[in-house]
Amino acid sequence: VQLVESGGGSVQAGGSLRLSCAASGYTYSRSCWGWFRQAPGKERDRVATIDDVGSTYYADSVKGRFTISRDNARATLYLQMNSLKPEDTAMYYCAADPLAPVYRGGGHYYCSPRQDSYWGQGTQVTVSS
Repeated sequence: VQLVESGGGSVQAGGSLRLSCAASGYTYSRSCWGWFRQAPGKERDRVATIDDVGSTYYADSVKGRFTISRDNARATLYLQMNSLKPEDTAMYYCAADPLAPVYRGGGHYYCSPRQDSYWGQGTQVTVSS
């Protein structure tokens, strides 16, 4: 299994980027997919997740600005990021987990890939003010 992220780069505040995560060798029929990010000196944080039926989760800091989506035919996960802020600067990772646990928060259920599931190598996003 290989997950490869792309689409990162440097943009000014207010700009947009679209991250992609191409999966190869991933044959699980059901899975939870997610985007995480890690800024220098900070822990890795969950950004957004999506499950088999399209239920999504977004961190409060990105709600209304980021959109997670999947293209099952192309085995690709996306993260559309709009209205980017300097605090969005981080290394962004995609993850996939066929056995992801389900959590409840904000009045609905969402999945989240585990640390020991499948992860990509990351793509850097830098937002300047």
